[in-house]
Amino acid sequence: MASFSQLVDSVVVNTFELDRSEIRIGRAAGNDIQIDEISVSGQHAIIESVPNAYLEGTVDYYITDLDSTNGTFVNDIRIGARQRLNSNDMVRVGWNEFRFVDEEENALEKTAYILD
Repeated sequence: MASFSQLVDSVVVNTFELDRSEIRIGRAAGNDIQIDEISVSGQHAIIESVPNAYLEGTVDYYITDLDSTNGTFVNDIRIGARQRLNSNDMVRVGWNEFRFVDEEENALEKTAYILD
C-alpha cells in the first residue's frame, strides 16, 4: 500500500495511507487530507489509484491539481494535468511538502509505464 507523508524540515510529521481509489486534499472540511493553511485551496488536489494496464495486481497512483491558486508540484515542477507518481516523489501542495511512498512499486512497473 502507498502512503503520503507530510514533511517539515525533512522530518515526517504526518503519514496518510492511500487506501481508497480517491483521496482528496484541501483546506475545506470533508477532504481526506485536510490542510488548514492559507496556501492550500479548499479543493486543492486529488490522488487516484488506478489498476496498471500491463501488470495484473499492480496499482498506479496519479495526482491532479484541481485548479488551485498556488499549484501542486511534483519534484519541483508545477503540474498542469494528471501526473503519475513514482515512489519517493516529492509533492508540494501550496507551501506544504509531502513524500509519496509506494513500497510495492518495482522496476518492471516503471518499464511498463515507459512503454505506454
